[in-house]
Amino acid sequence: MNLPAASPNSLTGRSKKVFITGGTGFIGSHLLKQFASTEHEILALRRENARTRIAIGREPQWLEKPLDQIDAQDLNGVDVLIHLASVGVSPVQATWHELFYWNVAVFVRLMEQAKLAGVTRLVVAGTFAEYGRSADHYDLIPSDAPLLPTYPYAASKAAAFAAAHSFSIENRLELCYLRIFSAYGEGQFSGNFWPSLKEAAQSGADFKMTLGEQIRDYVPVETVAKSFLSASELRDISAQIVVTNVGTGTPVSMRAFAEYWWNCWQAEGRLLVGALPYRANEVMRFVPKIDSHPLDDKNE
Repeated sequence: MNLPAASPNSLTGRSKKVFITGGTGFIGSHLLKQFASTEHEILALRRENARTRIAIGREPQWLEKPLDQIDAQDLNGVDVLIHLASVGVSPVQATWHELFYWNVAVFVRLMEQAKLAGVTRLVVAGTFAEYGRSADHYDLIPSDAPLLPTYPYAASKAAAFAAAHSFSIENRLELCYLRIFSAYGEGQFSGNFWPSLKEAAQSGADFKMTLGEQIRDYVPVETVAKSFLSASELRDISAQIVVTNVGTGTPVSMRAFAEYWWNCWQAEGRLLVGALPYRANEVMRFVPKIDSHPLDDKNE
């Protein structure tokens, strides 16, 4: 990520007021844990009585309100809006209408309210799935590759990116858009690959999977959370818009990844490789090009 010189209206190194959507989600929980050791004032959105996926230490100030009802008053004094909330993250299903309502229309409304409140920076979670069929043309996918999604959730996220990009330019807001590759770790939804693999290993059960020839970039959730923390603290965003991939840059097959963890957990069951078919819209290789200036460089 190239950040050559400080913009006159870039945020300084002072402590900030940060608003986080999706604070009780997988990545949001780990991000709150990392923010707990900083001096930033954190306001986070949650459903009524929802809890974080892991212990986070210092609690943020919670706002219990539907995402589509947030207004400028809720964002009063906020410097940075970190948007993690999303509908339809695999393997949870959502309709086209739900996806484009929550991930696009409600997101646009949120940005409008942020602008009215004087928020100066948006930090938004994207997904590698936005690249879709573009992945067929790259060994390492650059962050400016065309977005050619192959299924509804990815399409809604690509549309959300287009909206964020245009809105930020029109309204002169700083935008950090982070496309997350295959994040895994504690607190992940039980239906995802890594936690379901872990559950089978620790219970002594066999585990059904595909042939596992898919090539992915598996990135620990702690690394992902650190990237979002760093994006909120960056001082030099002269380009105004930063789009970057969040991954390790190390490709591995799904089968090799499964075998590694199966051995780490000393599983007694068997990996039933090839017991499941590939999905009809499966993209076999998703590996990012990692920008030369990573987000953990805070330019301090």
